Amino acid sequence: MNIGEVSKRTGLRPKTIRYYEDIGLVKPLRDLNDYRVFRETDLHKLIFLSRARGLGFAIGDCRALLALYEDESRSSAEVKEITNRHLEEIEAKIIDLRAMHETLTHLAEECAGDHRPDCPILNGLSYMGDS
Repeated sequence: MNIGEVSKRTGLRPKTIRYYEDIGLVKPLRDLNDYRVFRETDLHKLIFLSRARGLGFAIGDCRALLALYEDESRSSAEVKEITNRHLEEIEAKIIDLRAMHETLTHLAEECAGDHRPDCPILNGLSYMGDS
């Protein structure tokens, strides 16, 4: 398969596929004209990477998960450890997003949104706090 076909089948942009090749996550063959030739195993890896990235795993974690996926003697505990660490990161982001939502909701409620220049939103964004 060429990169265009792989792109259609995986939903990944060719630029992303080339990037994954550049960092060694996939290693397609090359034909006589030096064009990439993707095998089914490459396609499967790219689908795996697309799903992992879609779930927010960092490239380093994707590399580790892919290595574990290919290692038939792997321990599922290693996979779970990576996943649990990622879940902790997601939970921390959720807490941060909730705090941001609360702050912005409060500021938006305080703003009259009229023709006057006084704006609690801008005042809130410029507040330095106890520095």
